[in-house]
Amino acid sequence: MKIAAALFALLLAGCSHQIANKVDETPIDSQHFDIVLAGGTVYDGSGGEPYSADVGIAGDTIVAVGNLNRAAAGRRLDVSGLAVVPGFVDIHSHAHRRNRKRNGIILYPDAENYIRQGVTTVIGGPDGSSAYPLTALFEQLEAAPASVNFASFIGHNTIRTEVMGRDNRSPSDAELAAMSAKVAESMEHGAFGLSTGLKYIPGAYSATEEVIELAKVVGRYGGIHISHMREEGLELLESVAETIRIGEEGGLPTQITHHKAIGASMWGRSRDSLALVDAARARGVDISIDQYPYAASSTGISVLFPSWSLAGDDQAFAERIAQPKVRAKIKAGIVQNIIHDRGGNDVSRVVIAQCDWNPSFNGKSFRDILQARNRPVSVQEAAELAIEIQASGGCQGIFHAMSEQDVERIMVHPLTMIASDGGIEVPGNGMPHPRNYGSFARVLGYYVRERQLLSLPLAIHKMSHLPADRLGLSDRGRIAPGAKADIAVFDPNTVIDRATFADPHQYAEGVLHVFVNGRAALLNGRMTGQRFGRVLRNPTPNPAQKGGS
Repeated sequence: MKIAAALFALLLAGCSHQIANKVDETPIDSQHFDIVLAGGTVYDGSGGEPYSADVGIAGDTIVAVGNLNRAAAGRRLDVSGLAVVPGFVDIHSHAHRRNRKRNGIILYPDAENYIRQGVTTVIGGPDGSSAYPLTALFEQLEAAPASVNFASFIGHNTIRTEVMGRDNRSPSDAELAAMSAKVAESMEHGAFGLSTGLKYIPGAYSATEEVIELAKVVGRYGGIHISHMREEGLELLESVAETIRIGEEGGLPTQITHHKAIGASMWGRSRDSLALVDAARARGVDISIDQYPYAASSTGISVLFPSWSLAGDDQAFAERIAQPKVRAKIKAGIVQNIIHDRGGNDVSRVVIAQCDWNPSFNGKSFRDILQARNRPVSVQEAAELAIEIQASGGCQGIFHAMSEQDVERIMVHPLTMIASDGGIEVPGNGMPHPRNYGSFARVLGYYVRERQLLSLPLAIHKMSHLPADRLGLSDRGRIAPGAKADIAVFDPNTVIDRATFADPHQYAEGVLHVFVNGRAALLNGRMTGQRFGRVLRNPTPNPAQKGGS
């Protein structure tokens, strides 16, 4: 804990200049503001103590923070008794998904489930999967903006698929060069870094050395590496070590995304994973963490399968399961994962969130489905069910296989920022994980107010300043003159998540106003329909700026 406290002190040290001169007591009566947020309690994102101040906005920028009671304003909004905070930055978002038409920032540009949590910036392209080329998506969003700012990583799995398909093999020198070129192109077009999904196909087929070579490219552009690690269950610690190695040898910041310990046999091992992070940080590795505040994960049912069984296309999979010996080997791997990994050793812990080809599965556990079909309720039969589901097209699942104690231990670590791992949802689409609607509000309402696990200033820091600085967004994630006017205003006494696993399509409550680039997306608790989000690009697009070539 001493190491953690010291690290946190270092993180805050860089913000001390903002804290020292945060309120100008001199009335400003010679300047006109478009908007003044008057009388609120300002949490500037630094993690320091809040203070009473007015916030003056002109155009898309915070111009003044202090006593503005005599200043002229186009609109003066009384926010007394409310918290005025930087708009939250979701560093792990599926706001844009290439293959799930029901979601996406293009189809649902209001992003109401995010706005009502106070989120103003979402970073897409996580887990190794992104749009490609990024310019096509960026141009769409610039032509028809969303209500939130959007930025993206470039996905390693996406790039590997472009070059090699879903082959289970190492790349040739020419293929690695082609991947490197596509990564460099994506960085030049504005990606903030490389995301890896080493649990997923085809990233699972990549040696660490392949990722390191691509990470070196990203490092020359000032980007970061963010990883859905190879394993989060029995091989959790080996995967943390791999993530550290990628950053250390790749020469760039590295981040464990949605950090967790999966499976009952690994509960409590977050102590060891965090110790590895602290030790790496102590020797100079620039490593950080993000997390969503729930003890259940969500991803495709395919996560239960041994990676080798998913190589190639759907026809290749069909041919494998048609062979009795191969099918038996696949089934054994699934049984292992149900017992020791995502299944939590209980078939009722695996729940279907979204099944496009059979919506009647939505919200039902493997136990429910087996019972409805008069089949034995067993791990072996659940493995057979998983094979049948995958052969039919797959489904999105929710996996209740984490410990609340690990969630809390990771949350309080000074290097952990809050993220959703969610997407843009609208009521009625399946039974998604409640993190889509509630992650940020849950931290504020449950973990801060009810559990008192975090202080409110620290929680806000983990949602704003910390992720913004991780990405080099020096003009966002803070309340300060010169920063972009991405601001959320909420009632700290009432802010709360309402989404549950049983009833996930419920918006968070307690956020009253949200401004994105100085324009109100939410005003007095109502969506305005204004969409002034921007595409944000990596501020270091030239490798020469980082000494590279």
